[in-house]
Amino acid sequence: MTELITPTSPAGQADGAVEHADGGALLVQVLREAGVDTVFGVISVHNLPLVEAVSRELRFVPVRHEASAVNAADGYARASGGLGCALTSTGTGAGNAAGSLIESLSAATSVLHVTGQVESEFLGSGRGFIHETKDQLGMLRAVSLEAHTITSVEESADVLRSAVRTALGGPGRAGGPVSLEWPIDLQYAPQRDAGGAAAASGAADLPDLTELIERVTAAQRPLVWAGGGVTDAGPELQELLETWGAGLLTSNSGRGAVPEDHPLVVGNYAATPGGCRLLEEADLLLSIGTHFRSNETRDYDLPIPAVHVQIDLDPAALGRVFPIAAGVAADAATVLPALAAAVRDGGAVVPQWRERVSEARAGVRAAQREGLGDHALLADALRAALPRRAPFVRDVTIASSSWGNRLFEVYDPRDNVFPRGGGIGQGLGMGLGAALARPEAPTVVVAGDGGLAVHLGEVLTLAQEKPWLVLLVFNDGGYGVLRNMQEARGVERSGVDLTTPDFSALAAAIGLPYARIGTAEDAAPVLRDAVDRRSAVLVEVDLASFGPMPRPFTPPVKVPDTRRS
Repeated sequence: MTELITPTSPAGQADGAVEHADGGALLVQVLREAGVDTVFGVISVHNLPLVEAVSRELRFVPVRHEASAVNAADGYARASGGLGCALTSTGTGAGNAAGSLIESLSAATSVLHVTGQVESEFLGSGRGFIHETKDQLGMLRAVSLEAHTITSVEESADVLRSAVRTALGGPGRAGGPVSLEWPIDLQYAPQRDAGGAAAASGAADLPDLTELIERVTAAQRPLVWAGGGVTDAGPELQELLETWGAGLLTSNSGRGAVPEDHPLVVGNYAATPGGCRLLEEADLLLSIGTHFRSNETRDYDLPIPAVHVQIDLDPAALGRVFPIAAGVAADAATVLPALAAAVRDGGAVVPQWRERVSEARAGVRAAQREGLGDHALLADALRAALPRRAPFVRDVTIASSSWGNRLFEVYDPRDNVFPRGGGIGQGLGMGLGAALARPEAPTVVVAGDGGLAVHLGEVLTLAQEKPWLVLLVFNDGGYGVLRNMQEARGVERSGVDLTTPDFSALAAAIGLPYARIGTAEDAAPVLRDAVDRRSAVLVEVDLASFGPMPRPFTPPVKVPDTRRS
């Protein structure tokens, strides 16, 4: 968790208070305390003081849509492990941000969303003030961890710092997006800041682990299923795996907590035939910090072992999806060392289980490669072109859902960035945020032509800001996943074929370097050159030329068969 630092008081302020010229100066101070150096947003008459101050003192990135502002702040937070910040206008601007706030809430990402509001005199009057909307605060509360209105200059500093603390989370509590609406007259007003750092949070008490330890030490063929709740507990998890001899399955969100080239990491393959066979052979499953999402459990139809034990920060998550024999509501990092000590002193894992896990690890990857054909070579070429640590950002597209979410190895959870809620079109915004959070490393964004079109304007932001980012666009002229689903059901195509731009001409028009991959042989040299440019590059994978996968990808969702005999 990022520590907040009390601002230094200027001389002559006997009570320690700091005078800021306006709300923008105060916001800059609070963001600096939180370690934020880049802010994303859309300028408006209802946030001018904020944008102007950020532009003077920090870096303001003018994205083209408010949804992308939140996505970029989200990506910045995930890649940095800290706080992201987005600035939007009120009314429609705040409404545009709502969908991306849902994604941030789904992933518990630490985002501070500051939106304008009409003048405080007219707040809630319903008289049609420009940008006014009905119950904006209620809307923001529905899509944020918390939402508040700043109602006076006396409270603005406290409200901002409280929002940052809530967004970052801490021991025993998850973070998430916090939205603040700030009336424009109060933004322009001088601010009196009494300072005040975040209160130090003590470590959460360790719960009773007796029953959990009894189950874990008795297991002979254990598996662990790790979700996004292990992001900050990777070393503790790896120690447990190596001491215990358990195999690791992950959700998409749990990838990288233990590096995916580790021999005990099976990975995000639980719903595959090989993953299911391993689950059937296991006698215990320890799940940690996972939602067990429907698309990763075959709509909750996986063969869970007879003994299932669970660790989750949220007490309501214990046993919510699959029944449990024991469970504890706690931060994984506080519990896993105790489990590692217990199995070190009295574990019962059979010696051949490690070999069986490694065999399953190799088997699921070999089976996937067979179904991918030459598309597996794209994953290989991209992995070879990148350093070990690099943000790997995926929009929802076939390349991501097939090899990007599984075969392409991830070695750290901060590199694993994708829309956990499954919304299309958010990848480039997230990638912009990740690239600016980690300028020392290349960022790759995997997107489809259909998803990219949702926020095509952000290609202009990419060209303007020029981060070290490779935008890898898979062009199949529409929504390929849904097209495959319709073809598999034998129904006529509907809504899946789209007009796609000439990406070469588009890149040339905005001064963005462009390259094309048309065959498997192109992949390695094109991707290596794109990464080596150390700037923004658009690389098109021409799927009409590249060719299809031997087994067309469809998501693991239940769809009624409407074909008639």
